[in-house]
This record gives sequence, C-alpha cells and structure tokens, in this order.
Amino acid sequence: MSASQVILLASLGLAPAASPAREGGEIRLLVRADDLGVAQAVNEASIRCCTEGIARSVEVIVPGPWFLDAVRLLQEHPGIDVGVHLTLTSEWERVKWRPMTHAPSLVDADGYFHPTTAQRPGFPPGTGFLEAGPDPAEVERELRAQIEAARRHLGDRVTHLSAHMGTAVAAPELRAVVDRLADEYGLPIAFPGLRDAGSFGPVEATAEQRERRLVELIEGLGPGSWLLIEHPALDTPEMRRFGHVGYENVAEHRAAVTAAFTSPEVLRAVERAGVRLISYAELVGGD
Repeated sequence: MSASQVILLASLGLAPAASPAREGGEIRLLVRADDLGVAQAVNEASIRCCTEGIARSVEVIVPGPWFLDAVRLLQEHPGIDVGVHLTLTSEWERVKWRPMTHAPSLVDADGYFHPTTAQRPGFPPGTGFLEAGPDPAEVERELRAQIEAARRHLGDRVTHLSAHMGTAVAAPELRAVVDRLADEYGLPIAFPGLRDAGSFGPVEATAEQRERRLVELIEGLGPGSWLLIEHPALDTPEMRRFGHVGYENVAEHRAAVTAAFTSPEVLRAVERAGVRLISYAELVGGD
C-alpha cells in the first residue's frame, strides 16, 4: 500500500479502509525519489531510500552539478530503476544549473535555466520560463541531449521520462516535443492507470509527523496502482544553502522525507497492509 494513496483518500474526505488488502485486488505503490544530480545530499539520501526504504524509482536531473556522482552511485546499485527528469528550470536562488546545449531562449542573463515554469508572485520579474518565449527547437535539442547523456552513462537502466516541475509539458507545443522524444526513445512519460496519491504532510512537518502521516496513509490505501513522489535529501551544510522565496527550510524538510521513507515503522506498515512496492520498470515491462 502506498503512502500516496492514503493522501488521496484524505483529500477526498474518505475514511481509510481498515483492511484494504481484504477488499480484493492488489495494492501496488510506486514510490519515486526525485532530483538526483543536484546535490550530494540528494544523491546519498535517494539511494538510501531505495536500498533501506520504500522508494523503487529515482529521477535524474542530467544537467545537475552532481549528475556524475549520481551515475556512480547508481552503478553501485544496479537494481534501482531510473528515469530522466527532463529539466528546463533551475529553481534555487544560490544553486544553479545550465543547459547542456546552446539554447539562448531557455536561459536567463547569466546563462542559467529560469527558476520557475511561469512567473510567480513574489519572484523577481523575468524569472518565468514560459514568459521568456522558449524556442521548441531548442527545447527539443536540449531534452534530447539530456536523454542521450543518461542513456550513455546508464544504458537500459533508464526506463521512462518525467518532467522536472512539470515544465517540459507545461504548454501544448512543449508536450508535443516530449511525446515525440518519448516515442523515439521508447521511454514513456504517461502511465494510464497509475493514480497520483498526493503528499504526506506540509513542508514544515517534522520527521516524526511525516512518519506518522505516511503510516496512516499506507494503512488506508485500497486496491490499485498508486504513485507517491517526493524529494529525499540529508540535512547537510550544502543542502542548507538550497531555498527560494516561500521555501527556505529545504534541508530540514527533505531530511524529514528521507527519515519517513526509511522508517522501520513505515516498512512495517507496508507489510501489514499487503502493499507491493513497484517501479516504473515493472509498468514498462507490463507486470
């Protein structure tokens, strides 16, 4: 059973079922760890969430400054499923990354990706990707380069695509580019039947609160296939430099995610509820 499923039930105001596994049908949960490649603390935590916790798939930001470290860790753990987290934004104020290709319509005055998909209230003017008028041809070259680099380093470990902050699919012309690349490389980005389970607590929740909420969510899941997405990290000096307007406690929040994903109590809840943890690789393979 999935932590994300339980969140969906809560958001609908439904009481969790006492014994979901007995209602008939398998409960499958895909727990995904996003943003490998942006920091050592993210890389280490995400691998730990897969080897010691409930995560089964990771998403790699190829232009991230710690991408090659992520590659090294993934090579040491060949059983972890990998997706290319197609990236066109760089959201943090003091930690940035750039395109892999020459793409003037995709960057700000300093040559970095824009921080947000669309202009947000409270952010400096000119920080929205869509408002900057991205050239779809440049988008395609950049996303192709990211996919090619991931395949070059990780081979058929790469099973799917996803969109960092949703930016790569945020407009019809961008979605058309991504769909074309997904078909060309045989890396799906859409998985019909996989339901979004939401989140398991606000960013200000403590590790203990997140663990408790995740257990509650898992114990309330019903049959079906569910997706739970989060961003594990460790609370290190490096991660404490991450942040932007309205989200300053990044290290504390993401360390709480790691603690919840690797919690023995959460693992016991998964077992009690009869949840099968799955990866994208199984969905692609038709299992």
